[in-house]
Amino acid sequence: MTAETAMVSGTADDRTPRVLVVWCPDWPVVAVTGDDPVAVTEGGRILACSEGARAAGVRQGQRLKLAQRLCPELELRDRDPEAETRRFEPVVAAVEAFTPRVEVIRPGLCAIPVKGPGRYFGGEEALAAKVGRAVADALGQPLVPDAVPGAPAVEERQPTTPPLAATAPRARVGVADGLFAAVLAARAGVLVPAGRTAEFLAPYPVSALGDEALAELLGRLGLPTVGAFAALPAESVADRFGPSGTVAHRLARGLQPRPLVPRDEEPDLAVEQRFDPPEPSAEPLVFVARALAEQLHQRLAGAGLTCRRVAVEVACADGRTASRLWRHEGRLSATALAERVRWQLQAWQGAGTFTGIGTGTFTGTGDGDGDGNGNGEGREDTGFTLLRLAPDGLSPDQGRQLALWGQAVADDRVERAVARVQAVLGHAGLRRIEPAGGRGPGEQAVKVPWGEPYEAAVPADAPWPGRLPEVWPAVVLREPAPVRVLDGAGRPVTVDGRAGVSARPALVVVRGREERVDGWTGPWPAVEYWWDQSLARRRARFQVVVEGGRALLLTVEGGAWYLEAGYD
Repeated sequence: MTAETAMVSGTADDRTPRVLVVWCPDWPVVAVTGDDPVAVTEGGRILACSEGARAAGVRQGQRLKLAQRLCPELELRDRDPEAETRRFEPVVAAVEAFTPRVEVIRPGLCAIPVKGPGRYFGGEEALAAKVGRAVADALGQPLVPDAVPGAPAVEERQPTTPPLAATAPRARVGVADGLFAAVLAARAGVLVPAGRTAEFLAPYPVSALGDEALAELLGRLGLPTVGAFAALPAESVADRFGPSGTVAHRLARGLQPRPLVPRDEEPDLAVEQRFDPPEPSAEPLVFVARALAEQLHQRLAGAGLTCRRVAVEVACADGRTASRLWRHEGRLSATALAERVRWQLQAWQGAGTFTGIGTGTFTGTGDGDGDGNGNGEGREDTGFTLLRLAPDGLSPDQGRQLALWGQAVADDRVERAVARVQAVLGHAGLRRIEPAGGRGPGEQAVKVPWGEPYEAAVPADAPWPGRLPEVWPAVVLREPAPVRVLDGAGRPVTVDGRAGVSARPALVVVRGREERVDGWTGPWPAVEYWWDQSLARRRARFQVVVEGGRALLLTVEGGAWYLEAGYD
């Protein structure tokens, strides 16, 4: 079916824009240093891993202990979002050569509209090929033919399930109707013909829609694929699943998340700060960005609107400008938005965007004469003159429920205090504790950067057979430490498959030091993910009291004992 036929028949939204997406798999790994195999962690789980780690069985979302058991030589690195943004800037700059409207969804993933650039560069297929070559050159790698789609038929390239990144090249390009489908097309490395996006999405599991609760419910209702969900009448979906289900249903049909509604010209809600004389250093802009982000949120709230993207724009004294779109979706706090401004400024500096300004060289170190020795006199033809934040893609704000009795005022005070601390430590330097599901004490709480939204992968209040009684340890080790547990005869204590203990624990050997066991209780066995061989694990926990009255939480798994936590 052609786009013209779809427009006449009304089976597709002809106003759904064509989008090209560039996807760099495992980008958090690219941004860190380390020998293969290496993995990047966040919240106690694997966020991304290298090909060598994946070949050993490491997967995204795994717990660190399981990943290290599968790959003992695995190197673990904390996520570095600043490095991710800085390393991704050359890729964005390469894509920006085709259109100035590049939208950074996150480091490693960016998108551009196809309509204008496609006409100029000879069609979607030619545009995708040129973008793929430019990105490959920016990454300094040979172009992989499969990374550039050549407009194959959907049935020839359509995956039954999303492919693993283990077989993906460093970067892939995809084109489809709308951003959601274009991201999946980039992961598959295909160009989906116009009007056939719903057909392309049909075999994907409903979990690809990004709503975990909805996906679980649809699975119980016998609708495991996107195509089966899309076949439902829109009215029935709205009645049964509400607004969130309606958005997911539109995505499943290859449409925009919200129907386009004609409206008056959007108000100018952009906020900006001009610098006179020009600022030769980027540091003042970082602090100004926080205030501008607050003003932007206030203007949006006053107009009853929210935005999907925010443009970060910078102007220099010699007339040079730079702009970058960051996806917002109304979920970023002012602190998080200001942090992204800082990442972008550092990325521009790292990529040399502001070198050669005027007669000097801008280094971002506060040296005004451009020689980098710190003795500049502050030339008037160098430095920043403008920082501007402009919202893009405005839509009505659905609002949020506030607490009574002055809670909002208290929250404002907390936010101001947090902003001062984060200005010193960085956005990830201050974290809050959120409850999470799990049986071990280290699994029942996660650290989330203040201001970032958090949705627990599994509910904390669900039944957890094998969870310890509610006497929480005072100290939980970041990584369980290996120990030995011996009986009175000096033999290792074992636990069989029926949770039977071979002998009474008499000694615990911690870091070569023997401690006599005065009392113990357990085991609390736990069999987890028995239905998934890659995640399945069996373990049992014991509470022991050693001489001196100190209590320990021990775990036995695979015949090995570990010290997991301690009690006061």
